[in-house]
Amino acid sequence: MQDGPRSPKSYEEYTVAVVCAIEFEMSAVRYMLDLEHPSLPTKEGDSNIYVLGELNGHNVVLACLPGNQGKGSAAIVATNMARTFLSIKWRFLVGIGGGVPSDKRDIRLGDVVVSMPEGQYGGIVQYDLGKDADDSFVLKGFLSPPPPLLRSAVVKMRSDHLASENKVEEFLSAMLQRGRRLSIYQRPSTRLDVLFEADYPHDSKNFTCETCDRQKSVHRSSREFEGPEIHYGLIASGDRVMRSAVKRNEVIRNVGDILCFEMEAAGLMTEFSCIVIRGISDYADSHKNDAWQHFAAAAAAACTKELLSYLDPEVVSAVSAPSVSTVPNNDNEPAARHVFHGQGVQHSGSGSLSVGGDIHIG
Repeated sequence: MQDGPRSPKSYEEYTVAVVCAIEFEMSAVRYMLDLEHPSLPTKEGDSNIYVLGELNGHNVVLACLPGNQGKGSAAIVATNMARTFLSIKWRFLVGIGGGVPSDKRDIRLGDVVVSMPEGQYGGIVQYDLGKDADDSFVLKGFLSPPPPLLRSAVVKMRSDHLASENKVEEFLSAMLQRGRRLSIYQRPSTRLDVLFEADYPHDSKNFTCETCDRQKSVHRSSREFEGPEIHYGLIASGDRVMRSAVKRNEVIRNVGDILCFEMEAAGLMTEFSCIVIRGISDYADSHKNDAWQHFAAAAAAACTKELLSYLDPEVVSAVSAPSVSTVPNNDNEPAARHVFHGQGVQHSGSGSLSVGGDIHIG
């Protein structure tokens, strides 16, 4: 990461926003930057502190939640960012999450999950928003998919990786050269990646799984490629840390093919359309610990850097990405309220139509 230029850029020159929940997630993205820019003055009413820089030709603004995780804090940070940086086109939520391995998806610690639409869902599922029926839990509300051009970039990157490896290890290796203390982001030993059977709970008296019964682990074949793999699909977002294999599997039965659990995406995406990129630091079960957190955060940051290489920094959208609000509803209310901002013609679906330069439809 090179030193920034003497004169700062303007707020309007920043077009990419990255939000992280924890400092070490933010630092992983920060030290992936190709260039760090000088800070800009804090605007009144904005409690965020930003890191500014350049990543694959894009001017990026990076923000971290102020010490408290969860969707409410994420929504506040993203809203403040949008008020200060009015030209943001692409938004990313980057950090760690709990993976969900299955026969269909060979997810390992250190892998990366990128949110993408599947079935009726737009990529993120707020799995704890709904109502209890007699024999099931019914999800309510809807979170929008990422903007079309951002989804297209993901599709192209995924296609490229069928014939060539991703660049996670390459970018991580370069980051580790920038300072000796960044060694905390090095990959842990593979022996620390153990998936235990769902009905085998962790002994809460032990911080690590060194004393856990390896006879209760799930046998998985060695991989031909030892580096992180990138998976694409649904990410479940909720207000609680998922560390129970039983509850994890119950959510999957209710929702479908979930690849990852996390806590912030639903808060961000009730207001802004974005891509969520999560490095897998645990298996969302009782054996969850911190051993893989830093590497998983770095893997997610590296994936974000690679994805940005598929987006042209010079492209300016004629219509900005829609903001979508998801609200609890009863049986007589629509599942979501959509608010469009942009220029041109939009139809709300309720019979009203607005035409003109600046449009606001709610």
